[in-house]
Amino acid sequence: MALSWKTRRRLSLLILLVGLPLYVIVAVNVVALFDRPPIWLEFVIYVVLGVAWALPLKAVFKGVGKADPDAEPRED
Repeated sequence: MALSWKTRRRLSLLILLVGLPLYVIVAVNVVALFDRPPIWLEFVIYVVLGVAWALPLKAVFKGVGKADPDAEPRED
């Protein structure tokens, strides 16, 4: 079942305001469990983790920045 534009927009806002900060906290804590790697490796780890969260959520964020495709056109 495909999500409506309005649902995707609300869900994306929830993900960005609640889910992403939680993801950052978890990612930093998981990396902190290990001995500190060299700075270049730590940078690569954070870049990979920074991209990895968005890949499964790509469908949710797709098109939410555009106008509602199901809305009636406005007459100005």
